[in-house]
Amino acid sequence: MKSHLPRHAAAMSVAALCLVPLVEAAAQPVAAPEAQPAARPAPTVVAQLSPVALREVVVTATRFEEPSGERPVNLSVIPREAIATTPARTLPELLALQPGISTRELYGGGASGATVDLRGFGSVAGQNTLVLVDGRPLNDADLSAVSWSTLPLSSIERVEILRGSGAVQYGAGASAGVINVITRMARPGERSAELTLQGGSLSTGAVAFNGNLGSGPLALRLYATHLETDGWRANSSNTQDIGQADLRWRDGPNTLTARLAMDRQNSRLPGARRVQPSAGVNQLEDNPRGTSTPLDYAVRDGARASLDFDRVLDIGAFNLGVGWRNTNQASYFDFGGFPSYSERELSVLAITPRMRFVNALGAASLSTTVGVDVYRWDYRLVSSNAQGNIGRPANTIEAVQDNAALYIASTASFDATGTTVTAGLRRERYKAAATDFHDPTAPGGAFGSAAPADNQTLYQHAWELGVRQSLSGAWSALGRAGRSYRFANIDEIYGSTAVFTNQLQFLRPQVATGGEVALDYTTPSASARLALHRLDVDDEIRLDPFTSGIGNTNLPALRRQGAELGGWWQAAPALRLTLAYTWTQARFREGVLPGTAPFNQTSIALTGRTVPLVPAHQVALGASWKPVAELTLSASARKVASAVMDNDEGNTLAARIPGYTLVDLRAAWDARSWQFALAVNNLFDRSYFNYGVRSTSAFTPDRYNAYPLPGRTALATVVYRFR
Repeated sequence: MKSHLPRHAAAMSVAALCLVPLVEAAAQPVAAPEAQPAARPAPTVVAQLSPVALREVVVTATRFEEPSGERPVNLSVIPREAIATTPARTLPELLALQPGISTRELYGGGASGATVDLRGFGSVAGQNTLVLVDGRPLNDADLSAVSWSTLPLSSIERVEILRGSGAVQYGAGASAGVINVITRMARPGERSAELTLQGGSLSTGAVAFNGNLGSGPLALRLYATHLETDGWRANSSNTQDIGQADLRWRDGPNTLTARLAMDRQNSRLPGARRVQPSAGVNQLEDNPRGTSTPLDYAVRDGARASLDFDRVLDIGAFNLGVGWRNTNQASYFDFGGFPSYSERELSVLAITPRMRFVNALGAASLSTTVGVDVYRWDYRLVSSNAQGNIGRPANTIEAVQDNAALYIASTASFDATGTTVTAGLRRERYKAAATDFHDPTAPGGAFGSAAPADNQTLYQHAWELGVRQSLSGAWSALGRAGRSYRFANIDEIYGSTAVFTNQLQFLRPQVATGGEVALDYTTPSASARLALHRLDVDDEIRLDPFTSGIGNTNLPALRRQGAELGGWWQAAPALRLTLAYTWTQARFREGVLPGTAPFNQTSIALTGRTVPLVPAHQVALGASWKPVAELTLSASARKVASAVMDNDEGNTLAARIPGYTLVDLRAAWDARSWQFALAVNNLFDRSYFNYGVRSTSAFTPDRYNAYPLPGRTALATVVYRFR
């Protein structure tokens, strides 16, 4: 029988589906003119939004700093100024402002159950978009989704979004692209601090501190925050604590950077609202804020540390990076009186040296990056029927995963013709080994089993070719093609047979090939990009916890294609308008999804079927206006089309995830060292949800579960800046 938990139930982290505009620069006040003599009326003060920095520095495309816009890649940047003025409260909401990105959320509030979907991967979005923090992967070697709530907006310097690319530079899991979150950096010579207090709807309160202390070649940045909220639904409260430190030493060509971050999150889990028309059940309408899981919860403790040495050389640049990350998670699910409690620990050690060579090659300037990535993952999961019995677990799963890769990427720029050409290749080895120990005498262990120990070694490669051509005036064009891949993670290789015995089900690696073409227009007062993309995916890896005896699987061939239009226009000195439109078509090219009739679904012919959880259309409009230098008003309106529910690959359920429209507003007043801001989200109090999962039981074919999201909420913010 199929359950109705979301696919990533172990971490309870499937998430919200929205989209908002492309923002590439932000509002900064200019000095107000002096007042006129009293005998004459004072002129109206018109604040101006700062022009876009056309040569901003980015790092994601090459893993070294370089000017933006010089590579044949679809890269956009959300700078600190835009982050500070957006009505969005969380990073997923901010990313939903960008073309090509949708988000899903289970409960709302704090992004503790959020998933970011780049280019329509649906239920497997979290395993196909690589998320980086300061250039280091935040994705885990299991199905624990990225903990977006541990990346508060006030700690972020900028966000770089690399669409449809990144497999050569970063390896497995980048088929949809890369999102690189750059945290606020320590700045030599700067001494500053700010204290932030927030309070609002749903008993939400937060306090944050951000400080920078620089002296000579040394600079230290500290960040800490505490947040509490009751949540919109019953049993949906969330508490989190985050601390970060960044120490930087710079001496001539040498830079040494040490980073440390720790977080703790305690989340209650309200579960789904059930709808079954044939039985007259509709909890979504009768009690959307209720819960059927009042005892469920999850606790997460995370830590990450890194050390980077950078040196500028006559021939280029060198970087040696060492990183470590550890996550401990505990979760309890009552399952209607059949409880399950588990604790998992996952740690990774990464060593990533790389070298960049820069030289002239005839009429071209040539830049080549050569690097090695080595990752070692250690995983342990223990499970029992109660927290008090975890000292004697029913099952203990231990696994080790090793990834080692070599990559090279070169870019040749021909200034005379305005042409840039890039090519890259990566080769990666994946090794995984796992064991499962079962204790039938342990509490709750009478009906379990142990999977026989097994291991797997695989090799895969990625490649990429691209060209950018400057056209007349402000126009340029780019084209790109490439190959990416993904290996099954630890959770995806652990499943059960048709008679409910555990086993390790090693899967084929996923392979994707495709490309895109784009047309760019950039001037000091406007910028726009139209991109068309296509990606064919073979052996897509999917967790299938819904069907007994099937376990995890490689899906039949799929195709994802679409169009993205995004840009901004400086309509007046004090007014900037933004637009983001996304059309996505995600369909199966061929094949059959096996069923397990008579109890569950029969086999489903998939050719031409729409991939669940992918809306075909999304559009967002945004505006930022400064009527006076001290006041910034911003707004966004997002409209998202309907989508097929999760677990409905056959597209046979009459109900779909309904489309919805959201409007968010924010006003901020800056007065010397103070800032006062008020944000209102879901202004018109719309009822909506963007994650739903259907039942495929033969006995309840019209049943589905939905996760309703908050209505109108408000949040007030006060910031004091110490000078």
